[in-house]
Amino acid sequence: MGALGVVYGDIGTSPLYALKEAAKAAAHGGTLSHDAVLGIASLILWALLLIISFKYALLILRADNRGEGGIVALLALLHARHAQPGTWRAHLLVVGLIGAALLYGDGAITPAISVLSAIEGLKVDAPSLAPVVVPVTVVILIGLFMMQKQGTGFIGRIFGPVMLAWFVVLAALGIHGIVKAPAVLAALSPLYAFEFLIHQDFHVSFAILGAAFLAVTGGEAMYADMGHFGRFPIRLAWFAICLPALVLNYFGQAALLITDPTMIENPFFQLCPDALHYPLVAFSAVATVIASQAIISGVFSLTQQSIQLGFLPRMQIRHTQSDAIGQIYVPLVNWLLAAATLGAVLSFGTSDALAGAYGIAVSLLMAITTLLAALLAIQWGFSPWLVVGVNGFFFVIDMIFFSANSIKLFEGGWFPLLLAALVAFLMLTWRAGVKLVEAARAKLRQPEEDLIETAVNKCSARLPGTAVFLASAPKGVPLTLTQFVKHNHVLHERVILVTVLIEDAPHIADEERAEVIEIITGITRVILHYGFMQNPTIYDGLKLTCRQGKLPGLDLSDVTYYVGRETIIPREDVPGMWVWREGVFAFLQRNAERSAAFFGVPTKQVVEFGTELEI
Repeated sequence: MGALGVVYGDIGTSPLYALKEAAKAAAHGGTLSHDAVLGIASLILWALLLIISFKYALLILRADNRGEGGIVALLALLHARHAQPGTWRAHLLVVGLIGAALLYGDGAITPAISVLSAIEGLKVDAPSLAPVVVPVTVVILIGLFMMQKQGTGFIGRIFGPVMLAWFVVLAALGIHGIVKAPAVLAALSPLYAFEFLIHQDFHVSFAILGAAFLAVTGGEAMYADMGHFGRFPIRLAWFAICLPALVLNYFGQAALLITDPTMIENPFFQLCPDALHYPLVAFSAVATVIASQAIISGVFSLTQQSIQLGFLPRMQIRHTQSDAIGQIYVPLVNWLLAAATLGAVLSFGTSDALAGAYGIAVSLLMAITTLLAALLAIQWGFSPWLVVGVNGFFFVIDMIFFSANSIKLFEGGWFPLLLAALVAFLMLTWRAGVKLVEAARAKLRQPEEDLIETAVNKCSARLPGTAVFLASAPKGVPLTLTQFVKHNHVLHERVILVTVLIEDAPHIADEERAEVIEIITGITRVILHYGFMQNPTIYDGLKLTCRQGKLPGLDLSDVTYYVGRETIIPREDVPGMWVWREGVFAFLQRNAERSAAFFGVPTKQVVEFGTELEI
């Protein structure tokens, strides 16, 4: 039930616009033929079967990282994060980050086209209401984004039941249409799709393929949300409910167009009996809000994972009080996404225009996922010939759809690609900058032997109490401690060096959380291990370590935390990135969430030390 609401909200609302756009592409201004309708229905059916049922449900869902899915989990499994520069894994990381960035482009378009296509149902009975479609859509979307900070527990609880009712309505409308023109069932044969495409002009076939691809957008959520629900519930929900309902509805719309080709403007709403038009518009709006909420939550989750793995700067992440799955709120991402979504609605104005912007990002993301999954299968020991044969087949299909969507580049396809390119640039700049900063730190960082020498011979006194120094690396002396001793010539009686390491696994068990190393009496190193799906809180980590008996006698209420605050100075004479790009990194670093706040250090116990680093 949960998978129905969260995973299938996006693909479940595709019937609002997918077949309509494909039919308009096939008619290209003329009359829609009987064979064209059958060809489109067949094309959508086999796209759902090949891409969603076979590729995602049966193949891609096998590529899990301890139950977690998504492109970030794939990158972790392929060990691309720690790849040496210039290796094939390093290039793989760039490809993977581009794939992750494409989800942001998708996240901006999905709420816009979904809600807009639902509200456009008002025009079916009352064309005079056309001017209110965009304002109503904007109001709904603003409300949706404003609601994020409150947590979406209430909507989360009704996701599943509402979407179950939605799929029942889809199926009922489809059956209502099929009964009137049973001849549409001939489209079950893939020959109709094949013959229809090869008998069209090349540019028309590509336009139809690009429009038909809208029927499978949202399918990538099956893999991204696998960790929330598990492989079996996602497959069961798809094969038992979603796939039959979608196929029935698409065939019902096709049947309507067979009997009356003039219904091409909005076959979804015209399939409905007149008396139920307005209730269906309202229900569609609710369903599209749920679909939009699912993609927004997915973007929040991807942002959190990317921050943990060092692909994005630290941001404020609020864990809402909701008990819904994966409920976090990232204020900056929420409002940037809201600006992009509202900009898309106001710029494009109609779902027809937005259809040109939709699909290109998703098709490229699907192709990248297929490629990474193939490399993972080879890494896991599957026969390269088998992998090339199976994944190669799906990769060719993905590239055909990407090529078909690419012709929409100047019709609006540039919009999600521009957003994705911007996010990918920021990700790669941040990652490169972090490496340069760590290299600068390494040059300044003292070895542990110097710390021992300082503690034993060079400190004029030992202060009472305990000091915790946050360390970015699990070896050497943190720069904050070096500065502290340099300026004060003293050291606390008890010193704890704490490093947080984010592992490539999604979750690390409490038993494996803390690694405690005694350097000398009174100086201890604690390494806290977290998974990339977990919240890395230093206070909670130390509390657990004390409870496990690894830090006896430590009173966390009487501890002073020393945290470094670094100022980045871009320099042309220091090897690294182009200086303008280093300037971008320095800006991101200045505006990132403070280390103490991000890692959950008690604010009243924090002392910050400033350091300048040249890169």
